[in-house]
Amino acid sequence: MAVKMNHDGDDLVENHEINVTPFIDVMLVLLIIFMVAAPLATVDTNIDLPASTAQTQPRPDKPIFLTVKADHSLALGDDSVAKEGLAAALDKASGGDKRQRVFLRADKTVDYDTLMQAMNDLRAAGYLMVALVGLDKGTSQ
Repeated sequence: MAVKMNHDGDDLVENHEINVTPFIDVMLVLLIIFMVAAPLATVDTNIDLPASTAQTQPRPDKPIFLTVKADHSLALGDDSVAKEGLAAALDKASGGDKRQRVFLRADKTVDYDTLMQAMNDLRAAGYLMVALVGLDKGTSQ
């Protein structure tokens, strides 16, 4: 009586291909989630920005403060300055050092467009290091 030990027809053939169908399913689900969530993240709402809780940085010896007043006029330090003469006044205040930081502060009632125009005027004058000044959280008005 002979027994055949080799079963050639019963061997399973190994499959060396990666099945990407589950990966495609996951990517499609993520795509749908981001398509739904993206418009929700860009909703325009009226907000009242809070005061900063960051630690106060040391103040330079002679800081340059550019102030946008409630009537949209500009002041460099304590002196009023016209928009056209801003570059010359900044050069005089900084001694021609355009790498010096300019501290920009604005009245609470100043709209965002006016503040951005002041920043654009600073950029046009060559002053790229601009710091925004706000109230400390513990400061009362």
